[in-house]
Amino acid sequence: MRYKITSTVIFNRWLAKVKDRQAVKAIALRLARVEAGNLGDIEPVGGCISEMRIFVGKGYRIYFTVQNVTVVILLCGGTKSGKKQQQKDIRRAERILVELDD
Repeated sequence: MRYKITSTVIFNRWLAKVKDRQAVKAIALRLARVEAGNLGDIEPVGGCISEMRIFVGKGYRIYFTVQNVTVVILLCGGTKSGKKQQQKDIRRAERILVELDD
């Protein structure tokens, strides 16, 4: 099964600010694998939101949801820079998803 990826403006802004070129490349490769149908290393974080874990540099995270079985919506991103920051990123993803559903 292949996935179609859409992203929020918030995700796009976050990705544009990532300065680690190796991380940007790893994220791009990961998203290409998702489009091909391989979600890879993911972890549910609550509700219908999951995180893609990318073990490069700071430990990047992409928060996403799958809708209509074939659409992956990239909500926002972050790093594994600490438990508080990660929880803040998850709450942000939850708020974005609620806004999308409205």
